[in-house]
Amino acid sequence: MTRAVVLDGYGPPEKLRLTDIEVPAPGPGQIRILPRFSGVGPTDLAIRAGHLSAAFPAAPGTVLGFEAAGVVESAGPGVDDVRDGDEVAVFLPRLGGYAGLVVADHWVPKPPAVDWADAAAAPASGEAAVRVLDQLGVSDGETLLILGAAGSVGTIATQLAVERGAKVIAAVRPADFAAMEQFGATPVDYTSTLAQPVDAVLDASGRSDLRTAVRLAGGPERVITLSDPRGPQLGVALSEVVPAGVRPALQLVMDRLATGRLTLQPHSIVPLAEAAAVHTRLESGAQRGKVLLA
Repeated sequence: MTRAVVLDGYGPPEKLRLTDIEVPAPGPGQIRILPRFSGVGPTDLAIRAGHLSAAFPAAPGTVLGFEAAGVVESAGPGVDDVRDGDEVAVFLPRLGGYAGLVVADHWVPKPPAVDWADAAAAPASGEAAVRVLDQLGVSDGETLLILGAAGSVGTIATQLAVERGAKVIAAVRPADFAAMEQFGATPVDYTSTLAQPVDAVLDASGRSDLRTAVRLAGGPERVITLSDPRGPQLGVALSEVVPAGVRPALQLVMDRLATGRLTLQPHSIVPLAEAAAVHTRLESGAQRGKVLLA
């Protein structure tokens, strides 16, 4: 048995409840870890509210959380690249992070130069950033608009797109302009009416004006959203995980963290028992930055 925060059904943050659960032994190709920290992401909130029920069905008893970092407690059959006690960062496409024991399908070693908090804050956001940049085919000389560029995914995507040679227009709050400029992006107020045509749009916000994004990109073909359920109505793809690309994406992000070539969104650490309160603060705007559960 281990402590976990489970979802009692779609609805407000009060649907999250701390309880004891059984966590299965790792199956073939899986590991089970004792997490130091688990990340809370914006998609967690959308899943809990039921906005993404088609893409991420969550039955009562579901444990949210796409990412964590910790120590390997046991490895399943066929796993030969890690041993008990190894330090890893994990991505959890089937959720399960808000718990004291986590079974993972995708992992990479935690570099010694990367601290535990960064290792836990990066997997889901980093995987999503790399995945969508690849799906959009962002390349040298193109102009990319990132909606929600100051969020956990947007912060990583901005830096990686600039690294690819793209001109990044970052839609953020004025308070985030200086950070975006340091990353090499051109910041714009997210409340302003944009007019400049762009080659592609990454919606990392889930609450932006997708109609305008489609207009600026000249159609929906190169507009992708991570969590806005309205996207398909406009022909905008809702990005989905590509299993074969997960580990390379995690490795790329960890390598850049280890060498100082990537900066993450500021984060705070709260007890696992406060997960519902964290969701409330994030939805109200009272909580900014990445939140990690310990």
